[in-house]
Amino acid sequence: MIRTAIETRAASLGTGIRNLIEDIRKGRITRVNESAFEVGGNLAVTPGSVVFENELIQLIRYTPQTAEVEETPLVIVPPCINKYYLLDLGAGNSFVEYAVAQGHQVFLISWRSAVPEIECLTWDDYLTKGPLKAIDVVRDIANMDRVHALGFCVGGTILSCAAGVLAARAENKLQTLTLLTTMLDFTDTGDIGLLIDEGSVMLREAMIGNGGILPGKELAFTFGTLRANDLIWRYVVDSYLKGAAPEAFDLLYWDSDSVSLPGPMYCWYTRNTYLENKIRQPGRTTQCGVPVDLSKVDAPLYVLASREDHIVPWRSAYLSKDIIGKNAHFVLAASGHVAGVINPPARNKRSHWLNDNLNYDANEWLEKAEEKPGSWWPDWDAWMKRHSTGVIPAPAAGNEKYPVIEPAPGRYVKQKSN
Repeated sequence: MIRTAIETRAASLGTGIRNLIEDIRKGRITRVNESAFEVGGNLAVTPGSVVFENELIQLIRYTPQTAEVEETPLVIVPPCINKYYLLDLGAGNSFVEYAVAQGHQVFLISWRSAVPEIECLTWDDYLTKGPLKAIDVVRDIANMDRVHALGFCVGGTILSCAAGVLAARAENKLQTLTLLTTMLDFTDTGDIGLLIDEGSVMLREAMIGNGGILPGKELAFTFGTLRANDLIWRYVVDSYLKGAAPEAFDLLYWDSDSVSLPGPMYCWYTRNTYLENKIRQPGRTTQCGVPVDLSKVDAPLYVLASREDHIVPWRSAYLSKDIIGKNAHFVLAASGHVAGVINPPARNKRSHWLNDNLNYDANEWLEKAEEKPGSWWPDWDAWMKRHSTGVIPAPAAGNEKYPVIEPAPGRYVKQKSN
């Protein structure tokens, strides 16, 4: 810092003060050159259309890129605490783009950031208006009884609970279930568990439990504190003390584009997962009016965890194999919560571990697992194809009952909470 100040004749200090004042105005630390990215411009660009919306979600139907597609469609449930475009970061760096290119009929939920008109939505509302509604719409569009369903992070927890509701209602609507870096057993929550206790949850319940909004910037700061050296102090030093301009990095842009949540939904989630760990226990929670037992979900299960994940410890994700679904297939990716998931095969980066024997505990599983170079995406695609119901000619765009509302990525994902 001192050397930079001398070399710039104190200009860096002046720039740093201006950066600090601007961030105080924003109420958050600027970590990325935000002018370098545009949702719908160079992020979230896989072609598609919004074909359904309610006050909580927009449902995107992606345009097929192959002459034939899988007959059974895929519904993707991203986390509701982040924008969905982590799964569609841009050409060549998009899980959605890859899935479409492999011939999957891809539909995706885009969650709306909480605004006053939806500040009273509950956990049950998120299930009913989110995946449960999306699954029915996609079944209707594709004229299929069942769908493939994939959930990432909190989206996987929400999807699993929705699957539990379907099982309790004896509604067999899932062909397969994929969970990416998802926790269902919250016994070991890693560092984030240190930030949630009875007192903090009770305080939130008193403040916003019956209505109100948890601002996205508070969620973002909470997750940032888990890797403070990488996600907070580094930028304090560079921006405020050295006057450096932030870099252009798509993942950091996404990470800064946070989402607000309705208070009642957030309070139910934190109490029943991190605090009391109820959803893994058969019948301990009533959701959408029915007692939920995740073990009654009998769809084939694909579980992905990331070895250095600080948000969903991989050993906790491994436990999902015994909680939900059948004939589980577990894959361990290298790297962390985000980089472990977003790993396009063309880049030939990192690796993943496979071991078909899931009778081991997590440590024994890894000890006996085989390390495979490159992305886990082809393994998932091959697993999906093993559960295929066949292929059909790619359907034409548009549907009489669900006409195009607007082009992807839609309005909701562009709404700023910060």
